Amino acid sequence: DAERAALAPHFTNLDGPVFALTNLPEVVKGALFARYSRSAKSLRRLFLDEFAKPSASAEASSSGQVGVERAEELYERMFFEYGDDSVAQLGGVHLAVEQASQLLAKVLERGRLAAYLEQSTRYVPYDDRPGGRWRYHVPAELTTIPDLARRFEATLDRAFETYARWLGPMQDFVRELHPKESGDSDFVYRMTIRAKACDTLRGLLPAATRSNVGIFATAQAYEQLLLRMRADPLEEVRAVAELILIELRKVIPAFLTRVDVPDRGGAWTDYLRETKAATSAVGRELLQAMDPEVRPEVMLTDFDPDGEVKVVAAALYAASSLPDDQ
Repeated sequence: DAERAALAPHFTNLDGPVFALTNLPEVVKGALFARYSRSAKSLRRLFLDEFAKPSASAEASSSGQVGVERAEELYERMFFEYGDDSVAQLGGVHLAVEQASQLLAKVLERGRLAAYLEQSTRYVPYDDRPGGRWRYHVPAELTTIPDLARRFEATLDRAFETYARWLGPMQDFVRELHPKESGDSDFVYRMTIRAKACDTLRGLLPAATRSNVGIFATAQAYEQLLLRMRADPLEEVRAVAELILIELRKVIPAFLTRVDVPDRGGAWTDYLRETKAATSAVGRELLQAMDPEVRPEVMLTDFDPDGEVKVVAAALYAASSLPDDQ
């Protein structure tokens, strides 16, 4: 019938109790689940009653535009006006950030739980020079300090030149340690040797080394990421934050309405920036008279002598009827 025809493009199962959503915008999938938590209806009934317009054409249905207007109205009320942050966990986006320095990559990957994939210096050799330049980032902060910028680039050039010069000999050395077995294919053996050489030498690559980062995260995670990035002292991080916001607003605009609102995301960003600056000022004042003491390369700073006992107790607690402290 008409209802089953409306459901079919968007639900993997029309009758059973378990099904997945397909061919719907992220904002609609998130809004459906947001309503799900506050309704006695099934998800498919909610979709039919509140998101699927009877007049919607098959072309609109297949293009993934069903229910967008309704979803954005719902988010405006629940997310922005009521401040129900949990609904921002219900939409996700795959995002790519290319040519990021290692510092930027670490900022990107330091947030709420998300899925990250970074170009690996363990498997990708960095001995090429795209456009005649080694693959590293020059901070914009050095633009006004040309002498320091030249020293910076000369130092990084030497680091990359050393890496590139050693990559071939390192592969020869690894081949001597791990001769090819009779059953190894040429391709697999060649890739294995290269990976071992790259893994050994990647410690030579500086923090300015450029990388590509892939992120899959919820809208809530992206919002928190953007608030932190907009407060970061590095210009590269702040500039990429603006680029990320532009791109995410093309796919999940309803989730990101607060980021640059002065008394919402702006106030939170100001708090992060001011707190970091105040902490640095206090640190300089309290610690400037102290000199670093000599330490071994590796040092155990702390441990819990009862750690194993606590782990065993926690494991047994779930399998017993005894109080936790007993």
